[in-house]
Formats: sequence, structure tokens, C-alpha cells
Amino acid sequence: MGRREEYREAVSGLSGDTLDEYLDTRSGLPGPRANLELAGAVADVADVGEAWRLAGSDREYTRLCGVVALGAVAARSDDAARAQALERLRAEASDDRWRVREAVALALQRIGDADPGLLRDVVRDWIAQDDLLVMRAALAGVCEPRLLRDPETAALALEACDRATARLGRLSPAVRRNPQVRVMRQALGYCWSVAGAADPERGLPLFARLAGSSDPDVRWVDRENRRKARLQRLVSPAS
Repeated sequence: MGRREEYREAVSGLSGDTLDEYLDTRSGLPGPRANLELAGAVADVADVGEAWRLAGSDREYTRLCGVVALGAVAARSDDAARAQALERLRAEASDDRWRVREAVALALQRIGDADPGLLRDVVRDWIAQDDLLVMRAALAGVCEPRLLRDPETAALALEACDRATARLGRLSPAVRRNPQVRVMRQALGYCWSVAGAADPERGLPLFARLAGSSDPDVRWVDRENRRKARLQRLVSPAS
């Protein structure tokens, strides 16, 4: 039995304060890495009510687990419950805590595993939002190698990278001092390599345009992606 299966078995009979205590003692926090295997197990077994309760917690890790679980709720629920879960996920994408924002990306990936078409709908919606952190969540959610084996999703990942990069290049110098810009730029610093490697025929010509940009942030995105092994075997260093 793998670790995630062990966690799933352990939490399947827990709820309320008992579950919260279990999560607290096994969260991996404080520390550099939260226990994502446990969060995934919680999302596997939590019912709708428990997912919402966890997502409303003030405890960072407990909230993380709830947010990931809301991705499972969105993937398996009827239209009304799905819409509520997606609305909450979009709100959590702008949370001040980076681990909660990462949980939104994981929630989107759970949606993509279960319903690629739904994920694509969400990404198209979110990548068009004004909130840069919502855009960033869409990028981080869709740019996951296992999801990009689907050609339509791979094409959308490239489109999302292209649109977000264009948005970055249009920002004024004053706006670029906003921490949200740095967060989105960091996502673009690896997402292009994931999307490009998944569909090199379409992705490499799009990515190649970044090297010729006069925008310093776009050039930074280009350099960061060229350092990734998945792209190094596909492209030569920018001149």
C-alpha cells in the first residue's frame, strides 16, 4: 500500500476536529514542503460538506486540503455545486498565502484529470481575467505534463502562456512593482517549458519569439525556460 493509500484509509473515517488534528500533526509545516500526498488523500475521500468546511479554515494547511478537495467537488458535482466550487477556487487563487494559491492549481489539475473539457473551460475563463493571480492559477493548473497528453489541452496551455506573456509585456513599470506581477512572471518562467515540450511543433515557434523581445521581463521568462532540461534538448540557447 502506497503512502497516499495509507492516508486515504486513515482519513476516510475522520471528520471535524478529529480530522483537523490529524492534518495538523502530519501537515509537514512549519517546513519547506507541505504534505501534498495527505492533501490529495483528503480530496479523494472528503464529501462536499467536509470539503467546504476545510476550505473555510484559518489554518493554512487545513485550508490547503479543503481547496484541493473543492477541485474534486467541482469535477464530480452537478452544475450548481460545480459553479459554487469554481467561484470559490477563483477567489482562493488570489489568497495572500502562496500554499493556498498552489492548492488552487492542484485543484484545477484534479478537474483536468476527471474532465479535461471542464478544465479547458475554466482556463479560458480565468486567463482572460484582470486579476494576475487568477491568470497565474490558470497557467499553473493547465501546465502539468500529464494533462498535456491531451492535444486540445496542450494547445490551450500554449495559448494561455502566450496570452499571459503578452499581458506581462503590456504592464507599466509602476504596475510591475506589484508582487502579483512577480508571482505571474515566476509561473511563466517554467510554464512555457512544460507547454512547449508537450507540443514542440506549435510551441517552439511561439516560444522563439520571446528571445527577440525588448521587454526585460519577457526576456527573463525566455532565459528561465531555456534552463529547463525539458527544453534544453529541443532548443538551442538564445543568441
